[in-house]
Parts: sequence; structure tokens; C-alpha cells
Amino acid sequence: MGESRQSYLVAAASAVSLLRDPAVAASWDKPSALVEFSVAGLAGHLAHQLVRVADVLPPNDQVQEPIPLIEHFTRSPWVQAGLDHESNLSIRRGGEASAAAGPAVLVERAQALLEMLGAALAAEPDDRVVHLPWAGWSLRLDDLLLTRLVELVVHSDDLAASVGLETPELPTSVIDPVVELLARLAVHRHGATAVIRTLSRAERAPATISAF
Repeated sequence: MGESRQSYLVAAASAVSLLRDPAVAASWDKPSALVEFSVAGLAGHLAHQLVRVADVLPPNDQVQEPIPLIEHFTRSPWVQAGLDHESNLSIRRGGEASAAAGPAVLVERAQALLEMLGAALAAEPDDRVVHLPWAGWSLRLDDLLLTRLVELVVHSDDLAASVGLETPELPTSVIDPVVELLARLAVHRHGATAVIRTLSRAERAPATISAF
């Protein structure tokens, strides 16, 4: 199995372990560290990063020529949209729906998906392309996994902060590709000079170089 697939599975296993922590269930109905998200909704959104991958693996006759990874983000309206944009409202509704049956059921479903994906991803060819029905375009499977890897890492930090836990420690095989992609997105959005100044010259750093 390729490194990107292994990294995704490591991050997914860590996320399922976090979802299983009693602190998550204890704070289920409380606000999370993310504006407009409850802990339940955020947990549901985190678990949904396994659902997204499982949903695209069955053969699909809508598969098209895959688009580049950066273009995937520039096409996605949620990236720069406000909290009240329909794309972000839909994300929050989806998280709440995923969590509606409660923490125990969410963990059970996430664990089952993790076990299924461990076998399924190992069997997929290196050049597999998948169609994203929620987006309307196609990506290389490994590029899709990288987008989900970012979501798993970022939202695991959000969820841990929301319930008073330490952010899960993850190996460099997980963290390095996430940092690299976020840096690429920051350069695409703000320009190389802004990113270089922020990393090297605090006195001339712009207000933000956020990738999203």
C-alpha cells in the first residue's frame, strides 16, 4: 500500500480513538471550539472523513479526467465562503446528521468503516481515479485521501481543544504532507512573499496566511 494511503489510515485510526474518548461523549451537546459547531456536530464531521472515502470507492461511470489538487480547492466554495454560505451551512448540517444517533453509534460506525477501508484501499490500483458526487468532478484517489488527511488532522485538533484533551500526536508521515499542502494553499491564496515573510520576518508579516 502506498504511503499516502497508509498515512490516511493512521490519521483515521487516531480520529476514531479520539471519538471514543469519554471526554467527547461528556461534552456532546456543548459548543465546540469552532464557531457554529457543537461538539456532536464536529465529531460527526470528523467521522465523515471516513464516509467520504468509502462513498467514492465503488465503480462509477461518471468518473472524468481528474483535476489537479490545488484546483480542487479553488473550485470548492467553502474554502473562502463565510460561515453563513450554503456550502458551510451544509457542512454543519451534515456533521449534526452524522452524530444524530449519539456518540456510541458514531464510534461504532467509524470503527467499521476504518476496518473496511484498511482492506479496500490496499486493493485499489495506484492510478485509481474517483468521482466526487458532492463536488461534480474527479480526483486521483491519493489526492482525495490527502484532502481527507488534512481534514482529519485539523479537525482532530479542533475536537480535542473542544473537550479539554491534548491534540493527538501523529507521526511525521501524517503531519508532513498536511503541512506541505497547507503551505501550498497558503502560497496560492496569499502569494509566496507573504508566506516567506510570515515564516521568517515577523516585523513584516501580513495579518494572516491562512490556507482557508
